[in-house]
Order: sequence, then structure tokens, then C-alpha cells
Amino acid sequence: MNYSALIHTDIQEKWIAKLDTVKTQFKEKAEYNDIHSRFPYENIEWLVKEGYTLLTLPKAYGGEEATVEDMVILQSYLGSIDGATALSIGWHLSVVGQLYEQQMWEPTMLDRFAEAVKNGALVNRAVSEAETGSPTRGGRPATNAVKVNDGFVVNGVKTFTSMSKGLTHFVVSAYYEDIDQVGFFLIQKDTPGVEIADNWNMIGMRATESHDLLLNDVHIPQENFVEIRGAGGKKPNGWILHIPSVYLGIAQAARDYAVDFAKNYSPNSIEGTIGDIPTVQQNIGKMEAQLLSARHFLWSTAAIYNREVSGSKVWNETSASKVLVMNQGLEVIDTAMRIVGAKSLQMERPLQRYYRDMRAGLHNPPMEDMAYTNIAHSVLDHF
Repeated sequence: MNYSALIHTDIQEKWIAKLDTVKTQFKEKAEYNDIHSRFPYENIEWLVKEGYTLLTLPKAYGGEEATVEDMVILQSYLGSIDGATALSIGWHLSVVGQLYEQQMWEPTMLDRFAEAVKNGALVNRAVSEAETGSPTRGGRPATNAVKVNDGFVVNGVKTFTSMSKGLTHFVVSAYYEDIDQVGFFLIQKDTPGVEIADNWNMIGMRATESHDLLLNDVHIPQENFVEIRGAGGKKPNGWILHIPSVYLGIAQAARDYAVDFAKNYSPNSIEGTIGDIPTVQQNIGKMEAQLLSARHFLWSTAAIYNREVSGSKVWNETSASKVLVMNQGLEVIDTAMRIVGAKSLQMERPLQRYYRDMRAGLHNPPMEDMAYTNIAHSVLDHF
């Protein structure tokens, strides 16, 4: 796909050009990192050094102030290059974008954290737990925060902490019994009692190293109690569209691989290439139509969000975007593998990795049943 034909902002043009300069080396590292379940340290280091982590930080705080639409397009492109790198850095972009757009923390803390981001900080929320399942289902975390004279002590275990080995900061959800609320606590990686379990062993998104985060009597200052869950009212969060953006990119990469294969593979049982076979052509047309549909829905949702940041007009679109992109993306990859045939299962070919990574996306928020339920509540005027 020619992304340059779709660029319409200076930020998009700048970063597509920058990513083009490292596209080959990112792709070359992807196979090794996947096989060895190794975090893409070099890729993330390059992104930090070049300023990609400032993308969603507002200009008033020293960032680039990219819109959700900018992020969606750039993350789709990065996802087509290396899904694990894109998903990892996407969590940081999403957290920063939402924090500053919705002014979720006290002004002094936002100022302090912006300085950290400008100095290379990487952040993600740590909210999932084995006991509660997906945090979007509203379970109370077993992780707890206890007030002490000079701050809080936090104990607990968080699962699926994407980019765990590369993060400098965690925004941890914990139950605070004194107020009977779930709060969020900003914890730096080098705080005593913070450990990474080194137990990530999945078949998909292996290079994200989403290990468990262990919190053992972690002492933090009072001001690091940064949020109370739901205190500011429920608002649409377009920054979560970083998730379907990455998986759209992975599906695009699978399509591109299959099309290139069809153009060049010529077994001696036919004249020409398999791209001349009507069945293959039908499958290519099907892939293209599904990608067009997913891309236009996702990107139009991002564009609407840019216009309706404070409104309620994008609740259903943001929920549906992830579900639609995932389901159609999985079909695209399945079709791509059918075009390539048994060779698609060879470990040295990327299609099997695209398939495994895409399956992992089903378990990123929002869950499909929750998305459909929330959309139904909206349609039925239950809110």
C-alpha cells in the first residue's frame, strides 16, 4: 500500500518519511525478536531518540500535539513494519494522549511528567490481573494501596504489562480501602520493590515482553496518587484506537506479502504466475475490499473524534472499530495464507507470525462482547 497517497498533515509526512528510513532494519529484527521472545530494544530506542514518544504530547508541554487521526495513520504504518514494536510504543502514545487531552492529573504532576517524557520516559497502564480478568469488565483489583504517613505502600501483581522491560513508569490501578475506591498510582521502575517477573510465554506478540509486574511493599509519595477511577466522568477515549491501528497494519503486511507472492510464484504446472489464476484473483480482491472497509471505518472514526473530542458521538464508533478491524483483519490474514498455501506455515516466512500476532489482538480491549453490549445499551437508550 502507498501510504504517501493518504498523507494530509505535516506530522504524517514527517514520520512516514522517518519510518521509511528504518523499515528494512525493523523488519529484519522482527523474526529474531519473535522467536526469542525478545523486546525490540533497538527499535524503541530509535523511536525515543527521534522523538516519536513526544508525538501525542501537546505543544504547550513540549510535544508535537499529533491528533488521534495522525496517531492512527502512523501506527497503522508502523504496525505494517513490525507489529510488536508498534503495539508496545502505541500504549505509551495512547496513555500520554489521553492524560493531556483530558487533563486527568493535577497540573503540577502533568508538568513534571511532561518533563520526564521529554527526557525519554516510557509509560503504560498496569491494570490487568489474573483474579479480575480484563479491567474493562470493572472488577476490583486485588492490588492494594495503604496510606502511610508520607505516602502510600502498594502491593500486588499485574499481568499483561506490555513493554514491561522498556518502561520507565507504570500507572498502576489499586484498591484504596480508606475511600473504597480504585485509584491509579504513578510508580517509577527503579522504585524499591518493583520487579518484572520474566514470565511472558505466548504464541502471539511475543516481542512485547508483556511480563507480570510484581509490586512488593512499593513506597510512593502522596502526589503519586494521580487518579480515582471514574472520578472525572466517563468520556470517550479516541486514543485507544492505537490498538486497531496496529492490527490493521499487520493485516496490510499480510496482504502485501501474499500479493507479492502471487505476482512472482510460478510452479511448472501452470503458465505465468499464480496471480493469473481466477481463484487467486478472487482472494486478492476479497482481501483488498476487507482492508478498504476496515481502513475507512477506522480512519473516519479518528477524524470524527478530532472534531468531537468532548462529545458523545464516537462511543459506538470507537468500540466498533476494534471489533471490525480485528475480525476483518483475521480474515485478510487467513486469505493471504490460503493464497501462499503450505509455505505460509514456514517459520522463515512472516505470515505465520502475522497470524499469531493478530490472534493476540482479540484479547486487547475492548473485548468483543463488551463492545457489542455497550453499543446495544447506546441503541436502547440505557445510558
